[in-house]
Amino acid sequence: MKTRESVIEVSRLRRRYGPAGGTGFEAVREIGFEVRRGEVFALLGAEGAGKTSTVELLAGLAPPTGGRVTVFGHDPYTGRKAVRPRIGVMPREDGLPSGLTAAETAAMWAGCTSGARPVDEALALVELVDRRDVRVERLSGGERRRLGLALALLGRPEVLLLDEPTAGLDPWARHTTWDLVRRLRAEGTTVVLTTRRPEEAEALADRLAILRGGRIVAEGAPSGVLAAYPSRIRFAMPPGWFVGDLPPLAALGVLDHRELPDGTGRVELSTRELQRTLTGLLLWAREQSVELEGLDARTASLEEAFPRIAGPGAAGSP
Repeated sequence: MKTRESVIEVSRLRRRYGPAGGTGFEAVREIGFEVRRGEVFALLGAEGAGKTSTVELLAGLAPPTGGRVTVFGHDPYTGRKAVRPRIGVMPREDGLPSGLTAAETAAMWAGCTSGARPVDEALALVELVDRRDVRVERLSGGERRRLGLALALLGRPEVLLLDEPTAGLDPWARHTTWDLVRRLRAEGTTVVLTTRRPEEAEALADRLAILRGGRIVAEGAPSGVLAAYPSRIRFAMPPGWFVGDLPPLAALGVLDHRELPDGTGRVELSTRELQRTLTGLLLWAREQSVELEGLDARTASLEEAFPRIAGPGAAGSP
């Protein structure tokens, strides 16, 4: 099967702030990845991981210190005339004019955008039509983020670069933004987004790169990244029964077990064969006519694995 066309290609990309030596800072350290047409690609990392610096290079806002980046086959910095009309950018800092209304801000932006969609259409995409006549200074932080997204969508971009698009949003607005990203993807838009939220990357991304200290420490589909991390089963032992009364755990595919430190007496089993382990456990409970209270079985989540991949205590952490 033919692989989808890559619209963004990054190779050994570096970005340094300040001079070489101890007084400078290397924010991006020889990273490489590609983004295929029509997919959502997430750059996931903690504060200071290099996400914003990478997006700024993709947007052509600065030249790389080293390495190479192309968007639609062009260097986005030196070839910005070929790239800029085809991309939309939502920066982390909006820089919106406080004295204008939301509609006036969008109209001003549309005046600088070729083939811009109608202002109210852009505002409707982010559910801000009812706030169109409110000055930017009176918008909430979340509303300002949504207005920034509307501006990025004015030009009907083929590639959309979103830097922390849901930062400061309440849960309702966050999920509304997620739905919009999914709709744009379904319509063929390529989306690159940065986030500090593992659950956001897992919910939206076809593929992702996890950054730590300016380097990529994991990359691939979320399911592939999580394949190295075990599933877990939690339950309370029946009264009068102990973990040693369970069938041989190794025979059930259990890698490890522990008593949870929450004082409830529940135990946790770790396994890479969730169905096999759970089936054996339930068959044992039926044979013994006992109930496993609070039984909860789930595969590994990116939220659980993320601290082990990119947290301060992760292997190789700077």
